[in-house]
This record gives sequence, C-alpha cells and structure tokens, in this order.
Amino acid sequence: MTVLVDTAALDGHLRSLGVAVAGPLTAELVTGGRSNLTYRLSDGVSRWVFRRPPTAGQTASAHDVAREARVTAALEKTDVPVPPVISLCEDLTVIGAPFTITTWIDGAVIRERAELDQVGDEDLRRTSASLVDVLATLHEVDPTTVGLGDFGRPEGFVARQVALWRRQWEQVKTRELADLERLHHLLEQRLPMSTETAILHGDYRIDNLILDPVDPARVRALLDWELSTLGEPRTDVALMCTYRNPALDAVLGIPAAWASPRLADVLLPQREVELLLAAEVV
Repeated sequence: MTVLVDTAALDGHLRSLGVAVAGPLTAELVTGGRSNLTYRLSDGVSRWVFRRPPTAGQTASAHDVAREARVTAALEKTDVPVPPVISLCEDLTVIGAPFTITTWIDGAVIRERAELDQVGDEDLRRTSASLVDVLATLHEVDPTTVGLGDFGRPEGFVARQVALWRRQWEQVKTRELADLERLHHLLEQRLPMSTETAILHGDYRIDNLILDPVDPARVRALLDWELSTLGEPRTDVALMCTYRNPALDAVLGIPAAWASPRLADVLLPQREVELLLAAEVV
C-alpha cells in the first residue's frame, strides 16, 4: 500500500530550512525500492528525494534513515558519488516518522534484465568496471578523516553479522526451516579472522546506483545506505557476488538485472572460461 505523503508538512519543513519552494509540492512514489519508501518531490521547478521508513515489516537496522543521512553527508567530501543531503528530520511531530530529503540526481537505474539488455556489450564491460571502481573508492576512504570513526564496531564484525542474521530471521520467520539452521551453524564454524576495516555500503549491486543516461559507465550516485557501517570490506564484495544468484529474482520480485547470466557472458567470454578451466585441471 502506498503511504500518503503530507506534502504541506514537507513544504513547511523545506521553507524552515531556507529552501526556496516555487509552488505546491507533489509527491510521486519511486518504484523499485525494497527498503525505505522513496518519493520524488517537486514544486514544478525543482525536484528532491524524500525517504521514510515503511509502515510495517521493519527490522531495527534495515530502515535507518538517520544512519543513511549521516554516512552520505560525510561522503559528500570524498570522491564517492552520493546525493547531497538537504535534511534529516527525526522530529516525529512533522509527519509522524523520521525522514530525509536529498537532492534529486538525474540518471538511469538498471533494475530489470530487460533494461540491462539495452546496454551494449562494451558499455556493459565499462559499467561493471566502474561499479568495482566506486566500491574500491568507498573502501579507500579513511572513516576517521570524514567523521565516521565511530560509525560502527569493526572488531568482531563478521561474527556479529552472523548473529544478527539469525536474530532477524527469528523476527520475521513464519515457519521453521532446517536448512537455515544448518547454514547458520556452518557460518559460525567458518568465521574468518580479519583486521581490515572500511566503510561498507552493505547492499552493493547495480540497481542501487544511478548511472549517467548517456554514458552508463559513469556512476552519478550510490544509493540505499541504510545498511552501511564499518567492517570487513570483503563482505561488500562477497555480498555483491552473492546477489548474482538467480534467487535474487525471488527476493526483488522481478527478473533482476544483477542476476542476469548475460553479465557472465559479457564480462568473462567463453574462451576465457575454457582457459581458466584448463588451467584448473592442470
């Protein structure tokens, strides 16, 4: 169900910040997101992005708009492309929920396989390389220098993640699944030892980026930071690879672009696969 937006309250909030509002605000739901609710605000001249938590099905960490605003505001000072934050409002008297307002970034979001298929092979190679470059740029940022030194607890990060996944499953499960119990046990047995720390995005894949509509290899903004924290940087890489599984289709309810088999075909041509397999046999 679409949540009605109190545009009058948001109008007053923007004006209280000194933001020029040219006319009555309208709010249009931006489809495709599976976390916080996202709306395009417009006064007929300017556009903004309004985000608020959903009204049901929340877990404690998965819809934290304040966390999202803090990390993106800090990263505005870096080479990581993020939408500038205009406001984080945690005053529940305004609309009844915390919310953020950010600058609208024009561009393209590739969510479904049909949209990915519109990108030529060479552009897709370049776009995928840019995705990796943006993630590497994020992981190179020193959290302390941008004011995020206390943004998380990197010590024991992976162990806490495994425990968190178990707790979250207990919150939302509707039936017992023996396979998940076995998976949790295996993860506990295989916890890696690591001392590396970086700012993590926590949900990294192609549909959480805005790409330039003319040159898709240019990333204009990285979105959806509510799962960000400090921790082991390879977990971002591992999750990005995990999302390549076709099971992502069931999670998102669409033929997910990032799970497209075309990515493997384009990025790792068959001849290279054969050479790798031959080398493995040798």
